[in-house]
Amino acid sequence: MVAWSPDSRVVSRIQPPRSAMRPVSFISRQRSLTDEALRPSAAPMVAQSLPLTCGDVEGRLTAVFNRVRTIQKKSGQFDLLLCVGEFFGKTAEAEAEWQEYKTGAKKAPIHTCILGAASQETVKNFPSADGCELAENITYLGRRGVFTGASGLQIAYVSGREALQEPAPAHCFTPKDLSALVAPLVNNSKFRGVDILLTSQWPRGVWQYGNNPEVNTKFCGAASIASLADKLKPRYHFAAIEGAHYERLPYRNHMVLQENAQHVSRFIALASVNNPAKKKYLYAFNIVPMKSMDPSELVKQPQDVTENPYRRSGKDKTQRDRTGFDPAEEEPASQFFFDLSRGGRGGRGGGRGQGRKRPSDGDHPPWDGERRGQGGQGGPGDGDGQHHMQPRQPRRPPQPTGPCWFCLASPQVEKHLVVSIGTHCYLALAKGGLTPYHVLVLPIGHYQSVVELASEVVEEMEKYKAALHKFYKSRGERCVSFERNYRSQHLQLQVVPVPLDKCSTEDIKEAFMVQAQEQQMELMEIPEHTDLKQIAPPGTPYFYVELDTGEKLFYRIQKHFPLQFGREVLASEALLNVPTRADWKECKQTREEEEQCSAKLREAFQPYDFALED
Repeated sequence: MVAWSPDSRVVSRIQPPRSAMRPVSFISRQRSLTDEALRPSAAPMVAQSLPLTCGDVEGRLTAVFNRVRTIQKKSGQFDLLLCVGEFFGKTAEAEAEWQEYKTGAKKAPIHTCILGAASQETVKNFPSADGCELAENITYLGRRGVFTGASGLQIAYVSGREALQEPAPAHCFTPKDLSALVAPLVNNSKFRGVDILLTSQWPRGVWQYGNNPEVNTKFCGAASIASLADKLKPRYHFAAIEGAHYERLPYRNHMVLQENAQHVSRFIALASVNNPAKKKYLYAFNIVPMKSMDPSELVKQPQDVTENPYRRSGKDKTQRDRTGFDPAEEEPASQFFFDLSRGGRGGRGGGRGQGRKRPSDGDHPPWDGERRGQGGQGGPGDGDGQHHMQPRQPRRPPQPTGPCWFCLASPQVEKHLVVSIGTHCYLALAKGGLTPYHVLVLPIGHYQSVVELASEVVEEMEKYKAALHKFYKSRGERCVSFERNYRSQHLQLQVVPVPLDKCSTEDIKEAFMVQAQEQQMELMEIPEHTDLKQIAPPGTPYFYVELDTGEKLFYRIQKHFPLQFGREVLASEALLNVPTRADWKECKQTREEEEQCSAKLREAFQPYDFALED
């Protein structure tokens, strides 16, 4: 039986027998038990909770409860059913079905906690905004609040949708609602986060740094829910109403090397019950309450963890931790990138006119992935004002403490190899390339690896990759790019074209995997939309390959690594079949030959060179 306290929002219930608290075999394939900290072995003496979560029921009560009965017969009793999204339906049939439960003719097989109305049509089913029992075993949580189970599991919730007008409709929440929810929690010095957050709407921008959902992200989600999730740091966040199932990669709640490690968060969106596409609408998982976990277990980071999608670059922690919810506070477009509109496009304009039309007119570099090693780790610098970068960049690009072959302002550069110069990156012909159009994409400032790049540099590097992809495709070639962050001081992203008639993408992938195994290395395939920053903190040595399909292979370098590995694989008989070109030192050309090759490439690439616009 449930004891309901509307003032404190605390639910206390008798815990089921320990025999009912076990991993559920039927959902093992659903990644419900991915966190090692949630496994029974992590806390054998601590009570676990075993909840079920459901998406939009939309009045299909009998269907969802029959499904729950089937699951419980097979896997044992669950603690409770948490329903997000729209619980009630809008049809006469749905109303008649609800009356059977309301009158007691039918009974829910599990204690069910639901959120409030997500539309004006279903408001009539909720007699109070404060929460109440609607039928036996069916409890309306309320407009917003926190409830805590007897095991200590803490669940925060917000009903309805974000209010877009004042006064707010009955099915909407306001900034005041969110502030009232957050303030008592975050003002507690011992607050680390909540175990579970339930909302109907998705958080705006949750897909940033992660895998993409099958929804129109232009119109999906609420900015205030994103801010709420950032502040409450839920270990699990559930939402619905978009008609889609989406399990985002886990994201971290701290900045690596800048803040103490914290637990990760998982966002899971569920589809509607009995949807025609048979998308997942039920999710089961076992969880040890945060308050009962060993701190070292709680903060363990899974291998596929990503950056926090809600944190804004350049914002200090004080601002991030505010409890106020200004509707204009969350602007997803500026959450993850610097505001490049400051100073207008003019920051690029001067550079366009002086050093864009023919990059070789400037003072700029050489290239090959192995000619390196002169500089230190670098620090902030002024870039000598080249290409008028200052007005565009919110911070000055770093420069090396010593000579560097690849910094654009370095006197060591071989400027005749430069093909294109952007605002933050440039393109250069590879010295001793595998093919005539083998190029390097490099940052203008001194960055050691991709994971250390500022967001605006990443953005332009992606533009160069996309331009090269189109360029090579027009020539009947596919591109393969790779980076080796090992025994190098300046990032060089090598991009190599491979003729379509030479081999398939699968052949390339297999060649990398096989040759890695032969050298006792295990290349890991990572999700297509995963950013390297998500799996390799700054300072981590690694090797990384991206295929033309977006597939990515990653190896975390332990001790030793063959410096020419990427070239050796591509030069092999199975791919380009130019084994003698595996080492760039064996492919040297005279300066005159290099000038001819770079001029030819510069001219061929010109239609795809976005840096020549304006």
